Amino acid sequence: MGRRLGELTGDNTKCMLSVNGVRLIDRTLECLSEVGVTKLIMVVGYKAQNVIDYVGTKYKGIEITYVENPIYDKTNNIYSLYLAKDYLLAEDTLLLESDLIYETSVVRRLVENDYPNLALVDKYESWMDGTVVTLDEENRINNFISKNYFKYSDIDQYYKTVNIYKFSKEFSQTHYVPFLEAYCHALGRNEYYEQVLKVITLLEDSPLRALPLSGERWYEIDDIQDLDIASGMFEESDEMRYKAISSRYGGYWRYPHLVDFCYLVNPYFPPQQMIDEIKASFEVLMREYPSGMRVNSLLAGKYFSIRQEYVVVGNGAAELIKAFVERYAGKMGVIYPTFEEYPNRSQKENIISYLPTNADMHYDADEIMAFFGNTQLDTLLLIDPDNPSGNYIPYADLMRLIEWTRQRGVRFVVDESFVDFVDVEGEYTLLSNSILADNPHLVVVKSISKSYGVPGFRLGVLASGNTEMIASLKKEVAIWNINSFGEFYMQIYEKYHKDYTAACQMFRQERALFYAELQEVPFLRVIPSQANYFLCELVTDKFSSKELAVRLLADHNILIKDCSGKAAFSRSNYIRLAIRDRKDNHRLVEALKTF
Repeated sequence: MGRRLGELTGDNTKCMLSVNGVRLIDRTLECLSEVGVTKLIMVVGYKAQNVIDYVGTKYKGIEITYVENPIYDKTNNIYSLYLAKDYLLAEDTLLLESDLIYETSVVRRLVENDYPNLALVDKYESWMDGTVVTLDEENRINNFISKNYFKYSDIDQYYKTVNIYKFSKEFSQTHYVPFLEAYCHALGRNEYYEQVLKVITLLEDSPLRALPLSGERWYEIDDIQDLDIASGMFEESDEMRYKAISSRYGGYWRYPHLVDFCYLVNPYFPPQQMIDEIKASFEVLMREYPSGMRVNSLLAGKYFSIRQEYVVVGNGAAELIKAFVERYAGKMGVIYPTFEEYPNRSQKENIISYLPTNADMHYDADEIMAFFGNTQLDTLLLIDPDNPSGNYIPYADLMRLIEWTRQRGVRFVVDESFVDFVDVEGEYTLLSNSILADNPHLVVVKSISKSYGVPGFRLGVLASGNTEMIASLKKEVAIWNINSFGEFYMQIYEKYHKDYTAACQMFRQERALFYAELQEVPFLRVIPSQANYFLCELVTDKFSSKELAVRLLADHNILIKDCSGKAAFSRSNYIRLAIRDRKDNHRLVEALKTF
């Protein structure tokens, strides 16, 4: 009946659901045709006539027979299968549930395997729900794990049943159907047929084995979120799949085999001990309200050693960027290409853009002052290091720009979200009480998500010696804009400051190694960067940056940032690659070398 799918199943059963314009039942029929099935028995109940009228009795050489469960709303799938037991007794059988979407290769694995009685399983992932099993070294099913006995500490040992099975006629005659009948009579009709399999696996020499998948795509659709994810996984073209997944802007834990080189985080922080400390407080943090803005500003001030009245904490830097730009930016000078959250929050007519003409998109303080020297600005924006170019304005030149903007009466916004990664000794941050106090026209933005490796906590700060503006921005955001997990992280960070310093040093070493490896890819021109990403130009006419991004996702399950949609890159092909750990970076380089 698919109640969790709401109006999508109000007039139809789940198998009539469309994914990217193709109904699940049509995908199933096409799959069965391709693997050579010639006879199909469909057990129907809810909106049965709709299915019968739509599917008919034949499809590409497949004869279709219907078995109807008239009391579908009072029973479960054990009874529906019980009604079709005579067909199980007559021939070897594939058993499939109708709310699944899968590649043909999933069913082909089952059909082409010589073992007669198999349950398809896949390594357990966080998105999965339903029947979970454990296996021995010979893929015998040790146990069916019910929800009451499911332990997240044991998930490395768990497999999820795909709900696609192969039974031989002999297995149905000697084991499955007799147990099915007995179970129905003893425990009723409102059960799942997996319970019968559970009983059979308890036999000393059970003839049922598991067949683990090895990366083939499948998904179970129970609700609208499942439908959304399945739509991305099963787009008709690789290009559409890349577009669907990249436009999600995160949440990639739902795609557990995906390696994300698009979004930018520190791969070496936080340390395991800090993670364990947060885990130990999980239940308290989940159940307790966070503090209000005053306390969180105090914590942020402690975090960066600045005064509470100089800083406002945001639900990610993006919340603060929106509040600041819409209220204070006015005519804003922007150096392109850039982090577009800033210009996107402004009116187009308020943007004065500067695009460096060199191929590396690099610039220095003198070039900034020369370009904007004859313009009327309210605000000058500088991302330092810049995103996506990785360009860095050194500290001494930053101080020159601060003085230059002060003399001109221009508010100066410096986003230093990536500054902790730069290869310099000594001073590099502007988060200093003396600097902020002496320069009230200066606004410093820092995303805690990126350099500190905690994007899920959604933390960012905006700091300025203009305490009136800071107080106003605090009123702009909600009093409880930070959750308890983010607050707790800021509370305990100081204990792990040395770990963070070490993590940044490890990162710099990895960046150098990754840079050297990327230079071995013949079609890439790698632009030096002081951030945690590289901007790379494709120097080939064999494929575009978009085509490369699409193929990496399709062939290697690697997601990268294609920059071709940005105006600054309209004439050339550029990609941006996040810097991850040694294992992932090497995997990307090896994938690139296949092109």
